[in-house]
Formats: sequence, structure tokens, C-alpha cells
Amino acid sequence: MGTHRFPLRMTRPWRWLLRVIGVRRGASQVDLTDDGRLVATFGRLSVETRLDNVGSYLVTGPYRWWKAIGPRGSLADRGFTFGSSTHGGVCLRFVEPVSSGYVPGGRMESLTVTVDDPDRLARALDERAIEGRDERRG
Repeated sequence: MGTHRFPLRMTRPWRWLLRVIGVRRGASQVDLTDDGRLVATFGRLSVETRLDNVGSYLVTGPYRWWKAIGPRGSLADRGFTFGSSTHGGVCLRFVEPVSSGYVPGGRMESLTVTVDDPDRLARALDERAIEGRDERRG
């Protein structure tokens, strides 16, 4: 199958703000690797897990900017977001929480990524027998 790369969407007016924290094209994407890993990078931040640890996904959005832009953790569901756009994204739900210093308790249960083409990432996950659904509004 090979490695598939899904760049994060960089839109105005957020591009300049994200660049300040190291988030830019080439340094912010989701990779599904040919050796069975998911590697998400957001500037200097990264999350890595085995693809078989991705139990399901949700395509969501659009988002309000104050809930979407930047790296953000959630106390409610121990999830994390790599947010570069308000257009929408994909929430990856993990079977086993992934070790991370980004969320309270050090283990994240999900990661939302605002990839440029959420439908393409969803298709790639479907091809790997990872179940998901589209919950976009609007």
C-alpha cells in the first residue's frame, strides 16, 4: 500500500499565527506508513501509534475558530487536536490510549487532525478496515 501523506490545511488568517509555533506545510501532516503506523506531526509536536490501535474515526466540522486553531487538549474526553483550519477534520479514536505529555494524565484517547482532505483520509482508513462515519454539520 505504501506510505500515504495527508497534509494539514493551512488557511488564512491562521497561517501566520501557526507559523510562529512552527506549524507549516512539510512539518504538519498525518502519515499512514507502509509498516503499519500512524504518525501525526504539528510543527514540533507529534503523535505516533500503530494503525491497529486506531479503533474508529469520525469526520467532523466545520469548527468555530476558538475551538479549532492550534494544539489543544480536552479535559472532557482526554483528546487532543492538531488544528490548523476551521473547515473540518478527522477525529481518530484509539483502542488503547496513546502516551502523550499533551493531555492531563499523560494518555490521549483521541486525536483530531484538520487535514486538507478529510474524505481522502477517511477513504484510506476505510481501506485499512478502520470503521468510521461522517458527522459533519452544515
